[in-house]
Amino acid sequence: MHKLTLIVVALFISVSLFSQKSVYTFTVVKENPITSVKNQASTSTCWSFSGVSFLESELLRKGKGTFDLSEMYIVRRNYEDKAEKYVRTHGHLNFAPGGSFADVIETLDEYGIVPDDAYTGLIDRAERHDHGEMDKVLSSYMKGIIGNNTVSTVWNKGFCGILDAYLKEKPASFIYNGKTYTPQSFKDFLGLNGNDYISITSFTHHPFYASFPLEVPDNWRWANSYNLPVDEMMAVIDNAIMNGYTVAWASDVSEGGFSRQGIAIVPDENAAENAGTDQAKWLGLSERERRSTIAGKVGSEVLKEKNITQEMRQLAYDNYQTTDDHGMHIYGIANDQNGNKYYLVKNSWGKTGPYDGVWYASEAFVRYKTLSIVIHKDALPKETAKKL
Repeated sequence: MHKLTLIVVALFISVSLFSQKSVYTFTVVKENPITSVKNQASTSTCWSFSGVSFLESELLRKGKGTFDLSEMYIVRRNYEDKAEKYVRTHGHLNFAPGGSFADVIETLDEYGIVPDDAYTGLIDRAERHDHGEMDKVLSSYMKGIIGNNTVSTVWNKGFCGILDAYLKEKPASFIYNGKTYTPQSFKDFLGLNGNDYISITSFTHHPFYASFPLEVPDNWRWANSYNLPVDEMMAVIDNAIMNGYTVAWASDVSEGGFSRQGIAIVPDENAAENAGTDQAKWLGLSERERRSTIAGKVGSEVLKEKNITQEMRQLAYDNYQTTDDHGMHIYGIANDQNGNKYYLVKNSWGKTGPYDGVWYASEAFVRYKTLSIVIHKDALPKETAKKL
């Protein structure tokens, strides 16, 4: 998962300054605690921000209190692991700043975790993250390493030196509330355990109720997800939310239904209800023109959505229409004025849009565009847990 260059982030921020009031009226059905909205800024680290947000909500759920954990500590650790695997595979790996929730969860037990104050990843008194230069330098360095006839024994020192320059050195220990911790002892203090969490997906090219590594470029760890029918995956999300758990959510946000107005829907371009008053003109438009027209209405009109099937999900994944674009954090359920279900989604683009950094994603959107989710294992419905 990655997404959002500086230009796109700037667009979201600028639009939010004069965005109109939404035509939607939402009634919250269930809302679980989250920490404040953060800003990944000019980085492709949504996977870390959303994964960390998920862990922070886990701490709130467990009664541990409010914590601000370091996203950049996890980014730093995973860049090192990714470089090692890139060399081992002779460059046949996606070496990019994007990642997956496995990079957050599966590194917990090995590397621990630190509070944000102990490792901000900011240098030269910077107030926002910008990895544009660093990502280019790291990519060029690694291409040079594998492009050589042989690999030296010191390439990793050079790589870590670049990370030290741009993100600062990793803390071996730090002081939190007057007590000294290591990343491992702090993880133990928080009571976080990577084995408590499970990844779930829903696609038909693998057997249901078995696990497989989801085939997306940013799953460079080749981490497994359990495969469920889409109805059952949605039931898992609902069961988690209604029982006090939150959900780390990997999704596609590349289409017009994911709006800067804080709304994510799957509008039906063939529905007469979405045509407006000029039906004759609407019928004369191509399907592409209809999609473009409707995309401009998302957030400013209440639109009829498509009915999403398992087959539609699979086709969109197979033809690259659904890609692993962005990681976010689902923490609640709401209904609009017509009784349609939406999920409350915490984003990591700062307090943008009419809902201050929160999106309302329709049930159809989540059903259609979800690549995978991560939940606490106890959030699984009992009947689903037995199948897995």
